[in-house]
Amino acid sequence: MLSFVIRRLLAGVALVFVIATITYVLMHSSTGNVARNILGENATAEQVAAKTTELGLDQPLLTQYFSWLGNALTGNFGISWYNSESVTAALVGRMPITLSMVISAIIVIALISVVLGVTAAVKGGWLDRVIQVVSVVGFALPNFWVALMLVLTFSLSLRLLPATGYVPPSESILGWAATLLLPVTSLVLGGVASAAQQIRGATIDVLRQDYIRTLHARGLSPQSVVLKHALRNAAGPALTVLSLQFIALLGGAVVIERVFAIPGIGTLTVNAALGGDVPLLMGIVVVMAILVVLVNLVIDIANGWVNPKVRVQ
Repeated sequence: MLSFVIRRLLAGVALVFVIATITYVLMHSSTGNVARNILGENATAEQVAAKTTELGLDQPLLTQYFSWLGNALTGNFGISWYNSESVTAALVGRMPITLSMVISAIIVIALISVVLGVTAAVKGGWLDRVIQVVSVVGFALPNFWVALMLVLTFSLSLRLLPATGYVPPSESILGWAATLLLPVTSLVLGGVASAAQQIRGATIDVLRQDYIRTLHARGLSPQSVVLKHALRNAAGPALTVLSLQFIALLGGAVVIERVFAIPGIGTLTVNAALGGDVPLLMGIVVVMAILVVLVNLVIDIANGWVNPKVRVQ
């Protein structure tokens, strides 16, 4: 297992390095007017040249890259070009907000999708068809549209929940839950639809195996066969689906945070992209890549524990 984890970890480090390098080159190919954008149209040529030198954009690309990489390896992603805020401080302040929303959503998705998927696979019949129809409809609805409908219904019409804003849990647990309820619900609907379908398919495949029929023939109860044997063997595909859902939720958070005016990584990313703030964007890309690698590593370890064949492969 240790060599398995080391291989996955080294592959993750290489992936983050490749993503950071490609992103850095692509971003710096469009930084020609950054100094003027920061100073404004009324800035003189001398001021623009001085700002370009201050940002280090007058240096060769490789020099800029290795300077950034050396600092990034120590956790220093530089200073935002537009608000002079430390990129690391900005990420530390915003990441917990986004993660609280995404982790809450993935927990709800895991619980609901497992129940729906296994129920559809085991019961079949009309219940299976109903669950599939509901899943397809939920998957087809855009999460931003769902978010707007939830705001119109529960915030503007019923006035039960806040439409925008974020309350830290340190101030009020109830306030924090109230501000996250609608955003999390917006993320959950599509995620449950996709995950439930995948878990249903994986469970059906397991239930068709010969050893499952043997267990039934030996007199084990249907509940025991499903809960103790079928679910363990269907756990691998289910974990993979949930890891993909986690990554998709990170992307979906960008839109949802804008709808609910939540000051998380999504809002920070949009503002940085609109302003062309390369240091801030690079910090976001690298941290997100590391997060995705860590999630996949945890899922790989879980899959290796559930299925020893994965460790051999």
